[in-house]
Amino acid sequence: MTTAQFSHPAGLGDFQRTEMHYEQAVRIGDVVHISGQGGWDDQVRFPADLTDEIVRAFDNVEKVLATAGATWRDVVAVDSFHVPTAADEIGDEHTRVMIEQMRRRMGDRAPVWTEIGVPALGAVGMRVEIKVTAVVPPSA
Repeated sequence: MTTAQFSHPAGLGDFQRTEMHYEQAVRIGDVVHISGQGGWDDQVRFPADLTDEIVRAFDNVEKVLATAGATWRDVVAVDSFHVPTAADEIGDEHTRVMIEQMRRRMGDRAPVWTEIGVPALGAVGMRVEIKVTAVVPPSA
């Protein structure tokens, strides 16, 4: 029988588990699902620069994946949520940085990806959130 193994990084992940009652990752067999990650630091502050926020969100995804024994190279699906820069579109800067980061971190692997514009995210000042699913090789 396969059991769910929950995990989170120390620090902010501990706070989210105890105070907000959710985990950052769950591994079920070879599949890892993570909670959406924003471009926050450990004090839930966001950089003023959008590119920096997206890069930090990718860094946070990487930290959470590591707690479940996965890496960006194991990621098969990406859902990204964006507060639009204009009234009706996500904007080229969001998309460009997302593509750059996926290429840099995943190499030739191209995941399935859904990019979704939303009116707001879970923290004040948050403009991007990234959620992924990974499939870990059986030996990992």
